[in-house]
Amino acid sequence: MAYRQQITQDWWDHERTRFRLYSSIAVRAEISKGDVSAAARRLKEIMGLPELDVTAEVQSLAESIVQLLQLPPKAEMDATHVAFAIVHQMDYLLTWNCAHLANAMLQKTLFEYCTYHRLHMPVICTPELLTKPQI
Repeated sequence: MAYRQQITQDWWDHERTRFRLYSSIAVRAEISKGDVSAAARRLKEIMGLPELDVTAEVQSLAESIVQLLQLPPKAEMDATHVAFAIVHQMDYLLTWNCAHLANAMLQKTLFEYCTYHRLHMPVICTPELLTKPQI
């Protein structure tokens, strides 16, 4: 856990300026959980980021993704994150959720679905993988 927190902090400190960052109501809901002071710090970090619109397409796609990937009820929010990224054509979806998001087997299924339906497919990866290579 500490390793992931450090990688995330390093990414936020050194890499984020290379990207246009966006947030969503799903992100806000998720980072609001847990320790109150840590949640407040997380919310402060995303303050001022443009927020992606909730649309009927996002909601419908999230439901389809839950079914497609056979996600358990506790992972419905994961499908919502993916739906936001697809509908709003985000280049990347950054996550440490390797069970339901940054999972190669599920991404293959999602890629095939997006290709078939002519939908945009974002790169879903961890902060560790979304860094400028050190040469």
